[in-house]
Amino acid sequence: MIENRPLLTFLTHLVLILGVAIVAFPVYVAVIASTLAEDDFLSGILPMIPGPHALENYSSMLVTGLSTSGAPPIGPMMINSLVMALSIAIGKIAISILSAYAIVYFRFPFRVLAFWAIFVTLMLPVEVRIMPTFAVVANLGMLNSYAGLSIPLIASATATFLFRQFFLTVPDELVEAARVDGAGPLKFFRDILLPLSRTNMAALFVILFIYGWNQYLWPLLITTDTDYYTIVMGIKRMAVEADTDPKWNLVMATVVLAALPPVAVIIFMQRLFIKGLVETEK
Repeated sequence: MIENRPLLTFLTHLVLILGVAIVAFPVYVAVIASTLAEDDFLSGILPMIPGPHALENYSSMLVTGLSTSGAPPIGPMMINSLVMALSIAIGKIAISILSAYAIVYFRFPFRVLAFWAIFVTLMLPVEVRIMPTFAVVANLGMLNSYAGLSIPLIASATATFLFRQFFLTVPDELVEAARVDGAGPLKFFRDILLPLSRTNMAALFVILFIYGWNQYLWPLLITTDTDYYTIVMGIKRMAVEADTDPKWNLVMATVVLAALPPVAVIIFMQRLFIKGLVETEK
């Protein structure tokens, strides 16, 4: 039974409202700053209402970019980031679910060792193995390419572990029933496991998409051609200009535009994302 405690309810909502305000206020400041002129931002006094230069700032960054900092228009950079994020998210899910399926449902020598070998790679993030990975990518001729941006980041021990844990919860009776009905390994995987894993894949897709979208160090290392710059690289280049103050109003406009795709993915997949985290369908 849930007790009615008005004071506790008020305090709970107050804490939630304060938390949302603390998180949302920097975003609001970025939106306001993106609508101001350059002189207004550098004056040190930031108004709390939108300025009249929103259309000018946003159209300038989408069409011309910021030549003084070597940042191209952000439209192509956002497309590059989108391709990279989608490739990483879809690739990680595809490889991880197949790896977990093989480890759980196939009896082959050293399968437990294979799983732990994958799991140990959690201790080796990109920053630790970045030099040998760069050497391999360079030797394969994948610098300044979408393949070089995404393929080295596709393998995921975390996703493999999560899919493995979910597959272990699938009842053995379901496997036996599928075998009695004449379902082979691929049919069982396609018709039973994939539909059951829908919420897991949705939750992982959101997390991995944001992971790929926010990549900075790896694209910075392997791209020298502006045609393959990502949006995070562009923001960094605009925020650090030589011999002049950054145009913060344009930087903030770019930040707001760069935040739109991840926000759209979260909103669009919110229901499946929550189900995948709380495991309501398992």
